[in-house]
Amino acid sequence: MSAHNEIAKVYASALLELAVAQGALTGDGNSGAKQVGEELAALCEVFAADKKFVSFLGSPAVSRARRTETIDRVLKGRVSDLLYRFVITLNRKGRLGHLLAIGEAYDALLQELFGMTEVDVYTVDGKSMGESTESLMREKLRAAIGKEAIFHYYSDPAMIGGIKLQIGDQLVDGSVATRLRRLQHAMIESGGATVRRDSKRFIG
Repeated sequence: MSAHNEIAKVYASALLELAVAQGALTGDGNSGAKQVGEELAALCEVFAADKKFVSFLGSPAVSRARRTETIDRVLKGRVSDLLYRFVITLNRKGRLGHLLAIGEAYDALLQELFGMTEVDVYTVDGKSMGESTESLMREKLRAAIGKEAIFHYYSDPAMIGGIKLQIGDQLVDGSVATRLRRLQHAMIESGGATVRRDSKRFIG
């Protein structure tokens, strides 16, 4: 893991602890952590869409006071006090450039807290499998890995048909294209074996 990701994970862990503690104080339990996660994800989405703004926040050439003024104008009163204070802390420590990575790390920690995992689903057109198929797939994945799946759909026209699931670094390939390649390989292997057998019989 890179130093950038390590820093992001440290700050994300600290934010999660604060969010859980705050939720416990207000009687919301882990819902406080989920709310902060939603706010942070929305904030990161806005920042990611404006590369110049991200560069501005992370630039050492911009004074801390100027960045604070910008943060106050953009965030104060629009996000929870916890998230606002967290962003101010990042600015004070010169870590605002890590905000997007922190958002990703927080999301991963939140999923772990709630027993969830992201699953990338590849189909020909990138469309949903349908409610009944999704429900069945969730049950199977829950039984296999013990976590609730969050599906993200992507298009892969080269597949011809079927689906592929990417769970972390594991690929579960059930595409028609892959099955055809396997069939072709098996036929070539089988054909090669037949040719070798017939050659031996002829020579003998």
